[in-house]
Amino acid sequence: MARRRSDGLALRRALSDRLLPALVAAMTFLAALALSGAVGASLLASRWGSGAASILTVQVPDGDEPAVLAGSTRADAVTALLTAEPAFVSVHRVDRAALGKLLAPWLGDTGTIALPLPSVVELRLRAGQDAPVDLADRLTRAAPGTLLERNGVWSDRLVVLTTSLQACAGLALLVVAGVAVAVVAVATRAGLAARRQAIEIVHGLGATDSYIAGRFANRTTRLAMTGGAIGTVLSVPLLLTLCRLAAPFAAPPGASALPIPPSMLDDLLPAMLAPLADSLGRVPLPLWIALPLLPIVAAVIGWSTAQATVRTWLRRLP
Repeated sequence: MARRRSDGLALRRALSDRLLPALVAAMTFLAALALSGAVGASLLASRWGSGAASILTVQVPDGDEPAVLAGSTRADAVTALLTAEPAFVSVHRVDRAALGKLLAPWLGDTGTIALPLPSVVELRLRAGQDAPVDLADRLTRAAPGTLLERNGVWSDRLVVLTTSLQACAGLALLVVAGVAVAVVAVATRAGLAARRQAIEIVHGLGATDSYIAGRFANRTTRLAMTGGAIGTVLSVPLLLTLCRLAAPFAAPPGASALPIPPSMLDDLLPAMLAPLADSLGRVPLPLWIALPLLPIVAAVIGWSTAQATVRTWLRRLP
């Protein structure tokens, strides 16, 4: 039976291959959740900025009545004014049937009640542009009583909310990283204490600080990367569930965040795994990129913390 290769300081007995990976796995799991929160908040703000925040609504009371300018109705005059405005990428006049369907949950069948409905025009701003400051005044001159509704207030509130969520997620990541550094440092110091006599002997015989620190760092790096990989894998089912629940708020129906068509996923996976394919397609691409980096970050934290801890400890030897 082949013997396991010795690491030179018998660190397998000093640094447990169970406790440290388990603690790092827990930290990585929490980091994955915080990271998903930050990515989700960013996508929500982006969706709102390119969706509801860019839409304005114009209501024209008595839209079929003659306008100030002869030869057109009030709604036609407003629509012509808006169509000529370069800040809008689209100007859509909602017809009576569509407006009736929108109001049906509150008013019932609008065709059976004597209720005058205003003409409604839906506007979409071009990317990076705002509505003209004097637009409301010009609309009023074209058709007195016209109302312009903006989503700017809600957009500003959502920006503040998403910024706060991203800040909280970033703070959580910093806390998790700090705890991971502390865990690795404590484990390394415990290993140093357990192998103190052997370390003092080899150090007295001429072993350099780099050699001893390197042995500890290599062992810690492997354990930290193992724990990071376990924590990342364990976080995937929960992240898939969260992404599936948040999909209606973060992406249009049927959209996929992966750079491959959903039909390709359906071809690659059996029919019984169709829900899994749908969940995979809803995970944001930045999260797919960030998740594999978590074990690498855990390994870097393990290596650098072990190096610093061991070198500091060796400097205090007599």
